[in-house]
Amino acid sequence: MSRYLTVLLALALGVGCLAAYSQASRSQASRLATEPVTAIDIALEPDATMIHHAEAVNARLLKQFPKGFALDATHHPHISMLQRYVRTSDLDRVYAAAGKVLAREKVASWKLKAIKYYYIPWKEIGLAGIVVQPADELVKLQQELIAAVAPFTVKTGTAAAYVTTPKDPDINEPTLDYVAGFVPNATGKHFNPHVTVGLATQDYLKEMLAEPFREFTFSVAGASVYQLGNFGTARKQLKRWEFKH
Repeated sequence: MSRYLTVLLALALGVGCLAAYSQASRSQASRLATEPVTAIDIALEPDATMIHHAEAVNARLLKQFPKGFALDATHHPHISMLQRYVRTSDLDRVYAAAGKVLAREKVASWKLKAIKYYYIPWKEIGLAGIVVQPADELVKLQQELIAAVAPFTVKTGTAAAYVTTPKDPDINEPTLDYVAGFVPNATGKHFNPHVTVGLATQDYLKEMLAEPFREFTFSVAGASVYQLGNFGTARKQLKRWEFKH
């Protein structure tokens, strides 16, 4: 009988432990589900040469599609290196981790080349950009940033992770999905470094891409962490590093 009671007690304790563990797991999952998340872009800041080209194309696109966005103080021209959803409470750790990577690389000495236009289709319009030749240095920097930020990332986020305004209150599904899948869909061999320049109809963008593109070189003036907005725009600068040439 004593042995029988011992077995029952052990089973009871085991069930109790499992229940407690299950409750703790649910509690942790609930906490993670409600924990604030920020959609970030770790980006390189191009010099005046690239900004001049980007603004010129942006003005051209706005004439054709006035509903697009202007490159301005809340739509910064930039080269996205890494887009991720991170825990808002870990943002300072993200800055520190990214800063260490950027400090190791001599980014200010790089000469990058703009090689063509491209666009991402969405419904009847497209998001256009100036493509930067994916040099080995860029690919290496991206991989280092991925590893550095990995401990602070979460799989996905909602519109609450982004910058929204009364004029632009929504975040479209392609933007939400693009950031969630940036690693691996836009990294490594899939990395397409570019500077986003605006929106236009796909018919117009096809005509623009058919035009001869005059390649040019430019430098990197700095780096930043931005909070993203709709269409992956860099809406709010959270952190900046200046590079000395």
